[in-house]
Amino acid sequence: MDSATLDKVLTILQKESRTWQVPIVTLVAERSGDPYQILISTLLSLRTKDETTTAASKRLFNRARTPRTMLKLPAKEIRDLIYPVGFYKRKSEIILTVSRLLLEKYGGRVPDDLDALLELPGVGRKTANLVLTLGFGKPGICVDTHVHRITNRFGYVNTKSPDDTEMALREKLPPEWWIPINDILVAFGQALCKPVSPWCSRCKVEKWCEKIGIEKSR
Repeated sequence: MDSATLDKVLTILQKESRTWQVPIVTLVAERSGDPYQILISTLLSLRTKDETTTAASKRLFNRARTPRTMLKLPAKEIRDLIYPVGFYKRKSEIILTVSRLLLEKYGGRVPDDLDALLELPGVGRKTANLVLTLGFGKPGICVDTHVHRITNRFGYVNTKSPDDTEMALREKLPPEWWIPINDILVAFGQALCKPVSPWCSRCKVEKWCEKIGIEKSR
């Protein structure tokens, strides 16, 4: 798949995605516009279903929405508030450590620099790029498992890991798609383009997909 075809495919999927579930971190960004809440929600969402993250984020932010107020909560209370997100005990520790570092190094503000974000515990390239794009509107490409899987399935990239996919997309993806591609393909991946047995019969871009790696579809 070349970039002209991908542009056509993403345009169609962007329209279709309005009928699919919006990723939780995008909802947090739309509702709050707060980089800190986006950062914490993204940390909670790792290896956790969106509906679980949604409920946990709501409970947590009802009690604390800034690094300063978060640090006033006991670790056990944070654990109870975010349970049952994946690795909730470890994530409660990361939330407190990140909040403390933000106060000590950045005056309580989330940095708008990729390298600075990557220095925070628990923050990988996916999380850092989400904070930059959704929290600050800066250019970035957030690549999670959906974006990695689907862009390879399309035949647009040929990569082995999400980090490799991000670098490949930075080389060839048109800039206007850098920020929206994550929302589009996450929603698409959750609704139709499943890891195993995707719903190709329901897909409006099926005819352009090279279906790389698909052994069985519906």
